[in-house]
Order: sequence, then C-alpha cells, then structure tokens
Amino acid sequence: MLKEIIISIAAYGKAHAIIRNHKLWKWIFLPGLLYMLLYIGGLYVFFISFRSVVSERIIVGLGISQWLERYDSGLMNFLFSFTGMVVWLVGALFYFSLFKYIWLILGSPIFSWLSEKTESLVTGKVYDFSMKQWLKDMGRGVKIATRNLLWQSVYLVALLLLSLIPIVGWAVPFLALIIEAYYFGFSMLDYSFERKREDMGMSILYIGQHKGLAIGNGIVFYLMHIIPLAGWVFAPAYAVIAATLTVVEE
Repeated sequence: MLKEIIISIAAYGKAHAIIRNHKLWKWIFLPGLLYMLLYIGGLYVFFISFRSVVSERIIVGLGISQWLERYDSGLMNFLFSFTGMVVWLVGALFYFSLFKYIWLILGSPIFSWLSEKTESLVTGKVYDFSMKQWLKDMGRGVKIATRNLLWQSVYLVALLLLSLIPIVGWAVPFLALIIEAYYFGFSMLDYSFERKREDMGMSILYIGQHKGLAIGNGIVFYLMHIIPLAGWVFAPAYAVIAATLTVVEE
C-alpha cells in the first residue's frame, strides 16, 4: 500500500507537467474558481452551525460545563478541552465530506472530460463524443458519489461518537482523514474505469485492491487546501488528472 500511496502522490507532479505543456489552464481555473466559492461558503456554514451544535447541544445540553466547574480539575479541563478540539476537527471533516460530494456531483461533466483528455494526451487514444454516453457517465458519477457518501457518512458518524471519549478519541482525526482521502480518491479513479465501460462492481473491486492509489490521491488533495485560494482552485482538477495518470500507467 505504501508504494501505491507514493505512486499516487508523485502523479501530482506529472499532472502539473501535463497541464503546463498542453495549456489546460482554463480547464483548471473555471471549475477551480467555482469550487473555491462553494468551499468558502461551506466553511462559513460550518463555523456558524457546528459551533452552535457543539456549544449549545453537547456542552450545555449534557451538562459538561457545569460538571467541570463543580470539580474544578485542571487535568479534566485539559482532557475535555482537547477532546472538544478533536470533535471539532472530525466535525469539520464530516461537513467537508458533504460539501465535497455536492461538488463531485456538480463537477462530474468537467472531471469526466478532464480524465478523458488526460488519457488521450498520454496514450494518443481518442474517444468519440457521444451525448448519450456522456449523460450515462454523468449518471454513473452521481451513483458513485452517492454510494461513497453513504458509506463514508456511516464511518464518520461512528468516529464522531468515538471522538467524544477523552484520550481514546484523540486518534480519530487521523483515521477520519484517511477515510476522507480514500473515498475522494475513489471517485477520482473511477472516471477512468467509467470511460473504459467497466461496471461499478469492477471499479469497486479494483480500487478496493489498490487502496493506496485512492488514499495517496486524496491526501494530496487535502494537503493542497493548506494553501489558501490557490490550493483551493487547483486541487480538484489536479486530483482528477493525477488519478487518471495512475490508472493509465498502472
């Protein structure tokens, strides 16, 4: 798995070379700008709503703040404060997951085209455009995104509950990030199988056997968000091009 993660991470460098050499910048900026605006909106909604949920329904509702005041323990205050940060991080990943799948559904037509264009540039193979097939591929992208959203939500809700436990739950953000990365990379890799007319079952089987390719792709996608604005704009298109390269060169 580690080898596959490294291969998938290295594919981002190759993706940059493809974009630069073939002047694909407009196909990076247009969806990227839309993604950035939606991302900023998602962050705003998260900070407003999740903060209210944590502070009013969990801390106050469960009587945690009153309990801490009663015992006045520095250690307990530290444990619950740190646990609160963990819950916040897992909640942020959960919100981001929901936002991400909305974008994957909306951006499916562009991502499908970018994946096809990348393979054509690398292999020279040209795919004939078919509106019927294009619409069918879009439908498949929606199905994959919905499937992954449901499975990922099950895992993240379980992890969110686990994160409420002091000390034990401190490893949860790392596990949640790996799950996030895997399911995002899954969606990016599937565009290549979609184009090859592989059914969803074959795609699920292949990616399940090559989890490192999906995880590596998703990890870099998330790391790019550390860079404000520029990282948000470039992350989606770079991810789908890099994922296509890993499948083509596999």
